Amino acid sequence: MKVSLRRVGLSCLLLGTIGLTSCRPQALFSGSKNALKAEHSTVTITLSGWQSSPNETQLLHQVIRNFEAKNPGIRVKYEVINSEYMDVIKTRLIGDVAPDVFYLDALEAPLLMQYNVLEPLNGYITPAFNLADFEPSMLNAFKHKGKLYGLPKDFSTLALIYNKKSFASAGIAQLPKTWDELITTSKKLTIDQNQDGKPDQIGFGLAPELARQVFVLKAFGGQLINSNGYATFAESNSLKGLQLVIDQYRHDRTSAQPTDVGATSGSEMLGQGKVAMTLEGNWAIPYFKETFPDLDFATAEVPTINGKPGTMAFTVAYVMNRKTKHKEAAWKLIAYLTGAEGMKAWAKQGLALPTRRSVLAALGYEQSPLYAPFARGARYATIWQANQNLPTIRMNFNNQFISALLGEQTLPQAMKKAQDTANREIYLAN
Repeated sequence: MKVSLRRVGLSCLLLGTIGLTSCRPQALFSGSKNALKAEHSTVTITLSGWQSSPNETQLLHQVIRNFEAKNPGIRVKYEVINSEYMDVIKTRLIGDVAPDVFYLDALEAPLLMQYNVLEPLNGYITPAFNLADFEPSMLNAFKHKGKLYGLPKDFSTLALIYNKKSFASAGIAQLPKTWDELITTSKKLTIDQNQDGKPDQIGFGLAPELARQVFVLKAFGGQLINSNGYATFAESNSLKGLQLVIDQYRHDRTSAQPTDVGATSGSEMLGQGKVAMTLEGNWAIPYFKETFPDLDFATAEVPTINGKPGTMAFTVAYVMNRKTKHKEAAWKLIAYLTGAEGMKAWAKQGLALPTRRSVLAALGYEQSPLYAPFARGARYATIWQANQNLPTIRMNFNNQFISALLGEQTLPQAMKKAQDTANREIYLAN
């Protein structure tokens, strides 16, 4: 008899998480009741997130101190969870020890929004908060059945990042505006000085994962999922875009994935001089400046495919635990962190872009030669989000797409196998 996991609620759905990760609910701070008794005027709330870099954590601590100075009755305990972040959050939600406020990636948002574990924010938002200032697509990623469950703190998009010296050496004066031009440019930038079949530099660095390819499969009218939540990426319109990626890698031999050249990312491939251009997020800019200070690089918008602009966008929101005992304090923290003042302080380093249009303009990102292509991409980007089945779809897509990239099977065969397996798993879980 087929059992619906959605009907039994979030805790049953996530029981496997506990067993797989060996996470145990733990008190995030001890003695809080005694502390509150001793100091009735002060409330302590917890904020959990992950760390991309020590500088990021240091900056957030400063923003939190600014918030506390403006709200002397509230103290914030910030906790970094870098290992299995969502598994830890889900486990703590089950154990009723989840933080008051926490990061939530758009990828994971559909699952938590459909269960009664997040506090809807609609009732807290006033006209003065100016919700219309947010980039609409980023805000919509955290809406479910008319309710808003999170406020996006920042976002990143993909853009073309290229080595200016490589372009100059190859005599390339014009940047590729279309995908056909990108392929042509990649051929000119693929250099094999020894003629031994092992290029010293490859034209283009690719990331063969679904998170980077959704806009490609949509370029010819393809879709990742249908209205029922099942995968549809093996349909002919989806394959047209994906085949461009496969053909460039297998037939033109002018693109490489990180593992081909001993790197871990497109940014590292470019920084090491293994490729001349790649698609990466704006997080790569501070990375290059710190890790590869001699790299002379520039950015441009992603070339169009089938005459359509496209890129990916990744966004994270602050959300409130529905069971927090300090909802007003939690909301004040969220409102400050996503308000104009807090967001400006947070986004000034350029690791991610602010989701408020006014802050984006105030920090000059739209006029910056390096950041402007990323900012413009927000208008037409595909948000890295689908529904609660996306993790299953992603895993099956990635496994089989790599197989097609390596020539172990054709792209239609690989995508059909991935789609069938994903949909069978989705069906059994419903």
